[in-house]
Parts: sequence; structure tokens; C-alpha cells
Amino acid sequence: MKLQEHASLCDLTTLALPATARWLATLETSDDLEALRCDPRWAGQPRLVLGGGSNVLFTCNFDGLVVLNRLRGIEVVDEGESWLLHVAAGENWHELVRTTLERGMAGLENLALIPGCVGAAPVQNIGAYGVELARVCAYVDTWRWSDGQTERLDASHCRFGYRDSLFKHEYQESHLITAVGLRLPKVWQPVLSYGPLAALGDKASAQAVFDIVCATRMAKLPDPAVLGNAGSFFKNPVVALGLAEGLKTIYPSMPLYPAGEGQAKLAAGWLIEQCGLKGFAIGQAAVHQEQALVLVNRGGATAHDLLALARHVRDTVVERFGVELEHEVRFMGARGETSLREVMG
Repeated sequence: MKLQEHASLCDLTTLALPATARWLATLETSDDLEALRCDPRWAGQPRLVLGGGSNVLFTCNFDGLVVLNRLRGIEVVDEGESWLLHVAAGENWHELVRTTLERGMAGLENLALIPGCVGAAPVQNIGAYGVELARVCAYVDTWRWSDGQTERLDASHCRFGYRDSLFKHEYQESHLITAVGLRLPKVWQPVLSYGPLAALGDKASAQAVFDIVCATRMAKLPDPAVLGNAGSFFKNPVVALGLAEGLKTIYPSMPLYPAGEGQAKLAAGWLIEQCGLKGFAIGQAAVHQEQALVLVNRGGATAHDLLALARHVRDTVVERFGVELEHEVRFMGARGETSLREVMG
């Protein structure tokens, strides 16, 4: 286990904002867990587990222990009608999607090019192009900080919701995700309901879906290695059906998707774009010119720049549409998770 004190977090998050951690530990094997749990240097201090850092904004320096989850390993079991993958939490998500497809195991192709590690996937219940992790998740393995006990949660107990799960609530502070189980049926069923995928029709194949998803994401979303960003900054808002239908009457071109009884999902990027905010900047933080759902660090941005920009976007959308956007990106304060409203009002 590698341990650093007063370590920079700038290169460990895709937003690349300046911030430090009181302690930074790199977790490489399960044997490191007990040493982490028992070390008195961070007893009583806040903890944060970090994977690829693709969905985190540090609002200030973190006054505690940041654990880089670098547990590796993939095991595949042939269950007859499906493949069961046991994937360590530190594996790269997109590489997993690509590798499984190359090995003839389809089912993850809609989720290609989502940045981050496998261990972060159940926390956010990652999703794209009509597919969420919950569709293929079999279980999540966890380790408990208080006593070092392991626990396997069936997917039905993970409380998956829209960009939500048990791991963002009760288990956020108490448990560390060590592995995720994914079940991929051998009889492939394409999901083509979103965006350019619908054009595939009868010509659909898992590889074709993968290729289109990758091409679409690369065309719309900036590469974090070139332009700091955390992907989609805001959630697509789920609102009352009456409000959605009223807005649709005023804005006939507004995208609208069913979201359960009495509710509808709106496209946050479309709302932001209609407010004329593409390219709008505060300091070195800006709304991306091509994809309004993405806030970027143009180089040298501070956390305050990003926070002020996020607040401006939220307030502008509320003023025009009466819909309040919630950030998908997790905000981390000095001692734990916080929110835009808590930090900026």
C-alpha cells in the first residue's frame, strides 16, 4: 500500500481542479484493507474512496483520508444461459466493456466510454442510451470499515434508482465496494430506443451499438485529458407529467421521455442550451460549446469558478422553465459530501 501525506488530488480527478488530501492511500490488494482500518493516524477522520475521479468535484481541500481503489481482477463463470462476471472495483469500466465484447459477451455496449472504475458504477447506477447498470448487475461485494466484515448485496437490495443507490446513502461512509457481479445473458437483446441507435434497426449488432455509442460520445463529449470535465454535470430532471406536457405545448421540439406513472424525464442539456448558455464562462470554467450538459475546466479553473458556473446554470434554467437541475457530479467538502445548495446557496 502506497501512502502519501498532503497529497495533490488535481491529477486524480478528471476536472483537474486544485485540491489536496490530508492522507492519500493506494489500495492494491485486499490485504491492505485491514491495515487501512486499524491505522490510528486517521481514526475519526473522514474517508473517501476514489476510483477514476470522473464524477467528483472537490470544493476545497479534503481534511481526511482518500483511498484510491486499485483492486484488479476479472473472473468469468459460464452459467449456461448467461455469463457471470466477477469484476474487482479498480478495473477500468470502458476497458471492461471493450474486453467483454471482444470475447463475445454482449450486454454492456450501450455503456461504452463511460469514464471511471467498476466500483463507481453501482454508486451512481451509471446509465446511457437506455441502459443502466441495474439491468445487468447481479450483486455488489462490500467491505465494512467498522469491523472488516465482507457483505454481498444482491442487486435487488442495492436500491438502484436514477443515478442513485444504497451506496450514496446508508453505505456511503460505512462500506467500501470491492467487486461487482455482472450477469450477461447469452441471448442478446439490443436496446435501441435512444438517439442514433434507433437507425440501426434490423442491422443492429452489439459491435455496431458499441461503435455508434463511442463515436457519438467522442463527438459530443470532450476528452478529459485535453479539457478537464466530469461528463454530464447535471441529471436529466424527472418532473410531474403535467408540468412536462405544459412545457411541451410551449416548446414543441423539447425532448420528453416517460419516467413512470405521472412523471416524465426532460433533457437537461436541451434546457441549458435553450437558455443560450453554450460557451458561457465564469473565470476558466465554461459550459462546453458542443454539449451544454458538460461543464469544463479550460485550464486553471478553481473550484469556485465551477461552483459559480453551476449555480448560474441552475438559476437560469429555473427562471426560464421552472425546473431545478440537480448536479450528477458528487461535491466533496473538507469532511465529506456536500451539495451546490449547501456551498453556494
